[in-house]
Amino acid sequence: MPVSRLRRVAVLVLEGAKPLDVGIPAQVFTTRASMPYEVRVCGAAPGLVAGGDGLSYHAAHGIDALGWADIVFIPGYRFPDRDDPPQAVVEGLIAAHERGARLAAISTGAFALAATGLLDGKRATTHWHYARALAAKHPLVRVDENVLFVDEGSVLTSAGAASGIDLCLHMLRGDLGVAASNHAARRLVAAPYRSGGQAQYVPRSVPEPLGERFAATREWALHRLAEPLTLEALARHAAVSPRTFSRRFAEDTGYTPMQWVMRARIDLSRELLERSERSVEKIAADVGLGTGANLRMHFQRILGTTPSEYRRTFTKGE
Repeated sequence: MPVSRLRRVAVLVLEGAKPLDVGIPAQVFTTRASMPYEVRVCGAAPGLVAGGDGLSYHAAHGIDALGWADIVFIPGYRFPDRDDPPQAVVEGLIAAHERGARLAAISTGAFALAATGLLDGKRATTHWHYARALAAKHPLVRVDENVLFVDEGSVLTSAGAASGIDLCLHMLRGDLGVAASNHAARRLVAAPYRSGGQAQYVPRSVPEPLGERFAATREWALHRLAEPLTLEALARHAAVSPRTFSRRFAEDTGYTPMQWVMRARIDLSRELLERSERSVEKIAADVGLGTGANLRMHFQRILGTTPSEYRRTFTKGE
């Protein structure tokens, strides 16, 4: 594991904040021995904040918490296309960003982040229901409504509430590695890596239900990554033709079946590099990539680094 330092997380609760959007980062980054984070819930001012869906929040901290934090989460809130955040909040977010904090919006929290101008010229997403409104209100933002989250480095955005889990796990992977992220996912009983886009939740003119069988096939494949996995074998498990499986799998996940299998193998290799001293050759065999040269090639293509460099990142300082 990399050297752990305490990271300070502020969850900024705005008027009309959505309960799930507030709770997800607070729970994922909750302070515990295995998680080097400290979480503070703040508002435009300390005190009671009226939330959405019948709940209110007691913000123990005011806007000054943004000057304390390394990461600021902006949960979604009601009527984002109508109500702008207070100017003090906008200025506090800009100052936090200039100081080096990462700003991460969940769902309609993207509107508050866009109000700072920090998303101008960048890709961003929000809940599919509000994607067009975000693009209309902030035309310099390149809104992508077909993804679960967007990472632009120091500014990040996610789609609907559940996508906040995907974003938080993604950030954990970057901070602490795949093993820590997978551990957090197990604790939450959530998928450690969900590659589908939110387009699957947008109403279609002719709905085509996918059912649960492809989820079962993905789970089946994850337990057999060391074995030869062909399109035909996956389609056979799903009890559909290879052509139908390939088309619907891409609709469901955003990847072809073989692209998804490759990324699953690379994810498993990352965890093995972090948690074991096995050679690259042995790991390549264990994840179904055959040779170390093959693993290195795909690792470089997908992650932009080598297995050895990646391992050094997670053993530095041990």
